Amino acid sequence: MEKVITESKKAEWKNFGEADEVRWFPNGRLELVKVGGATVGRAFLEPGWRWSTSVQPIAKTHSCEAAHFQYHVAGTLHVVMDDGTEFDCKPGDVSLLPPGHDAWTVGDETAIVVDFQGMVDYAKEL
Repeated sequence: MEKVITESKKAEWKNFGEADEVRWFPNGRLELVKVGGATVGRAFLEPGWRWSTSVQPIAKTHSCEAAHFQYHVAGTLHVVMDDGTEFDCKPGDVSLLPPGHDAWTVGDETAIVVDFQGMVDYAKEL
C-alpha cells in the first residue's frame, strides 16, 4: 500500500546562507538552522581552533559535554575522548561523539562539520 502525504504535512527546507542564528567564538563560528523540529548546525573551525581554548571558556565545563552526530565536510578534526581514545575525522567521515571530549583543527585548512544533534546550546552563554 502506498503511503500518501496528507495536506497537514508540509515540506521544509532551509539554507545555511540564511541561518536562523550565528554564534561566533575564537577561531570559529556556528550557523544554526531549525527545520522539521530539529536544529542542525554547521561549524567552521579555523586553524588554531581548539574546544578547550575556544569554547570551554563559554561552556565552563571540563570537557565538551555536547553529544555530536556529525558529517565532516572539510579539513581534519582531531578528537580526544576523556577515556583517552584519540582519532582524526576527515572529509567524508561521519562521527558520533558522546559527551566528554576535546577536539582541535589539524593543519592549516578550516574544518567544516555539519552536526545533526549537539549544537542547540553549543558555544552559547547560558
